[in-house]
Amino acid sequence: MKTNGARYLESLGIAFELREYEVDPEDLSAITVAKKIGMPPEQVFKTLLTVGEGQHIFAVVPGDAELDFKKLARAAGIRKAEMVTLKDVQPLTGYIRGGVTIFGAKKVFPVYVDETVVLFDKISVSAGARGTQLILSPEDYLRAAAALEVAVETVDLTKAAAGGPAA
Repeated sequence: MKTNGARYLESLGIAFELREYEVDPEDLSAITVAKKIGMPPEQVFKTLLTVGEGQHIFAVVPGDAELDFKKLARAAGIRKAEMVTLKDVQPLTGYIRGGVTIFGAKKVFPVYVDETVVLFDKISVSAGARGTQLILSPEDYLRAAAALEVAVETVDLTKAAAGGPAA
Protein backbone atom coordinates (compact mmCIF):
# COMPACT_ATOMS: atom_id res chain seq x y z
CA MET A 1 0.00 0.00 0.00
CA LYS A 2 1.46 3.36 -1.07
CA THR A 3 1.33 5.88 1.79
CA ASN A 4 2.11 9.59 2.09
CA GLY A 5 5.33 8.63 3.87
CA ALA A 6 6.37 6.38 0.98
CA ARG A 7 5.45 9.04 -1.59
CA TYR A 8 7.52 11.60 0.28
CA LEU A 9 10.61 9.35 0.32
CA GLU A 10 10.14 8.58 -3.38
CA SER A 11 10.00 12.31 -4.14
CA LEU A 12 13.47 12.62 -2.58
CA GLY A 13 14.83 9.57 -4.39
CA ILE A 14 15.40 7.74 -1.10
CA ALA A 15 15.48 3.94 -1.16
CA PHE A 16 13.15 2.16 1.27
CA GLU A 17 11.18 -1.02 1.70
CA LEU A 18 7.50 -1.12 2.62
CA ARG A 19 6.70 -3.93 5.03
CA GLU A 20 3.07 -4.71 5.82
CA TYR A 21 1.73 -6.59 8.82
CA GLU A 22 -1.58 -7.62 10.39
CA VAL A 23 -2.86 -4.92 12.78
CA ASP A 24 -4.33 -5.72 16.17
CA PRO A 25 -6.19 -2.52 17.21
CA GLU A 26 -5.93 -3.68 20.82
CA ASP A 27 -2.12 -3.84 20.67
CA LEU A 28 -0.41 -1.08 18.70
CA SER A 29 2.89 -1.32 20.61
CA ALA A 30 6.14 -0.99 18.72
CA ILE A 31 7.35 -4.22 20.32
CA THR A 32 4.41 -6.10 18.75
CA VAL A 33 5.04 -4.40 15.40
CA ALA A 34 8.72 -5.42 15.61
CA LYS A 35 7.76 -9.08 16.10
CA LYS A 36 5.32 -8.94 13.19
CA ILE A 37 7.86 -7.45 10.76
CA GLY A 38 10.77 -9.56 12.00
CA MET A 39 13.00 -6.79 13.35
CA PRO A 40 14.44 -6.22 16.85
CA PRO A 41 12.32 -3.70 18.84
CA GLU A 42 15.27 -1.34 19.26
CA GLN A 43 15.34 -0.89 15.45
CA VAL A 44 11.61 -0.14 15.18
CA PHE A 45 11.25 3.53 16.03
CA LYS A 46 7.97 5.00 17.24
CA THR A 47 7.01 8.57 16.37
CA LEU A 48 5.40 10.46 19.23
CA LEU A 49 3.81 13.91 18.99
CA THR A 50 4.49 16.01 22.05
CA VAL A 51 3.73 19.57 23.12
CA GLY A 52 5.51 22.01 25.36
CA GLU A 53 4.98 25.73 25.85
CA GLY A 54 2.54 25.77 22.93
CA GLN A 55 5.08 24.18 20.57
CA HIS A 56 4.55 20.76 19.00
CA ILE A 57 7.53 18.44 18.68
CA PHE A 58 8.01 15.00 17.16
CA ALA A 59 10.03 12.62 19.34
CA VAL A 60 11.28 9.48 17.59
CA VAL A 61 12.43 6.75 19.98
CA PRO A 62 13.22 3.01 19.86
CA GLY A 63 10.22 0.72 20.23
CA ASP A 64 11.59 -0.90 23.37
CA ALA A 65 12.30 2.41 25.12
CA GLU A 66 10.32 5.04 26.95
CA LEU A 67 10.55 8.74 26.06
CA ASP A 68 12.15 10.86 28.78
CA PHE A 69 10.14 14.09 28.65
CA LYS A 70 12.76 15.98 30.68
CA LYS A 71 15.48 15.12 28.18
CA LEU A 72 13.22 16.14 25.28
CA ALA A 73 12.34 19.46 26.95
CA ARG A 74 16.02 20.18 27.64
CA ALA A 75 16.96 19.40 24.02
CA ALA A 76 14.13 21.60 22.71
CA GLY A 77 14.97 24.46 25.07
CA ILE A 78 11.62 24.41 26.87
CA ARG A 79 10.68 23.82 30.51
CA LYS A 80 8.29 20.90 30.08
CA ALA A 81 7.04 18.56 27.37
CA GLU A 82 4.17 16.07 27.40
CA MET A 83 2.24 13.90 24.96
CA VAL A 84 -0.47 15.64 22.98
CA THR A 85 -3.95 14.35 23.70
CA LEU A 86 -5.04 11.45 21.51
CA LYS A 87 -7.87 13.58 20.08
CA ASP A 88 -5.31 16.13 18.83
CA VAL A 89 -3.03 13.65 17.04
CA GLN A 90 -5.08 13.27 13.85
CA PRO A 91 -6.02 16.97 13.40
CA LEU A 92 -2.34 17.95 13.79
CA THR A 93 -0.70 15.17 11.78
CA GLY A 94 -3.38 13.68 9.55
CA TYR A 95 -2.48 10.28 11.02
CA ILE A 96 -4.09 8.03 13.63
CA ARG A 97 -2.36 6.48 16.64
CA GLY A 98 -0.20 3.61 15.46
CA GLY A 99 0.34 5.24 12.07
CA VAL A 100 2.09 8.53 12.87
CA THR A 101 5.16 9.48 10.83
CA ILE A 102 6.99 12.76 10.32
CA PHE A 103 6.74 12.28 6.55
CA GLY A 104 3.68 13.66 4.81
CA ALA A 105 2.15 14.96 8.05
CA LYS A 106 -0.40 17.80 7.77
CA LYS A 107 1.97 20.13 9.59
CA VAL A 108 5.72 19.98 10.04
CA PHE A 109 7.15 20.19 13.54
CA PRO A 110 10.72 20.02 14.87
CA VAL A 111 12.01 16.44 15.02
CA TYR A 112 14.11 14.99 17.84
CA VAL A 113 15.43 11.49 17.13
CA ASP A 114 17.00 9.28 19.78
CA GLU A 115 20.76 9.03 19.29
CA THR A 116 20.66 5.21 19.05
CA VAL A 117 19.22 5.55 15.53
CA VAL A 118 22.74 5.67 14.06
CA LEU A 119 23.70 2.29 15.53
CA PHE A 120 21.80 0.32 12.90
CA ASP A 121 22.08 -0.44 9.18
CA LYS A 122 18.30 -0.26 8.83
CA ILE A 123 15.49 1.11 10.95
CA SER A 124 11.72 0.87 10.72
CA VAL A 125 9.24 3.72 11.15
CA SER A 126 5.54 3.98 10.44
CA ALA A 127 4.74 4.62 6.80
CA GLY A 128 1.73 6.73 7.79
CA ALA A 129 -0.82 3.95 8.11
CA ARG A 130 -1.37 1.21 10.65
CA GLY A 131 -0.06 -2.05 9.26
CA THR A 132 2.66 -0.54 7.06
CA GLN A 133 6.26 0.23 8.03
CA LEU A 134 9.05 1.95 6.13
CA ILE A 135 12.43 0.21 6.35
CA LEU A 136 15.36 2.48 5.49
CA SER A 137 18.83 3.48 6.58
CA PRO A 138 19.12 5.90 9.53
CA GLU A 139 21.14 8.26 7.33
CA ASP A 140 18.32 8.37 4.76
CA TYR A 141 15.73 8.86 7.52
CA LEU A 142 17.66 11.84 8.90
CA ARG A 143 18.26 13.24 5.39
CA ALA A 144 14.54 12.99 4.60
CA ALA A 145 13.70 14.59 7.97
CA ALA A 146 16.07 17.49 7.23
CA ALA A 147 14.37 17.96 3.85
CA LEU A 148 11.19 18.89 5.78
CA GLU A 149 12.99 22.17 6.55
CA VAL A 150 12.46 21.95 10.30
CA ALA A 151 14.92 21.52 13.13
CA VAL A 152 16.15 17.92 13.26
CA GLU A 153 18.35 16.84 16.16
CA THR A 154 19.75 13.50 17.24
CA VAL A 155 19.91 13.39 21.06
CA ASP A 156 19.50 11.04 24.01
CA LEU A 157 15.73 10.89 24.53
CA THR A 158 15.12 7.70 26.47
CA LYS A 159 14.75 6.84 30.11
CA ALA A 160 17.46 4.66 31.59
CA ALA A 161 16.47 0.98 31.66
CA ALA A 162 15.28 -0.26 35.03
CA GLY A 163 18.33 -1.07 37.08
CA GLY A 164 20.55 0.78 34.59
CA PRO A 165 22.51 3.96 35.26
CA ALA A 166 20.41 7.07 35.84
CA ALA A 167 20.83 9.89 33.35
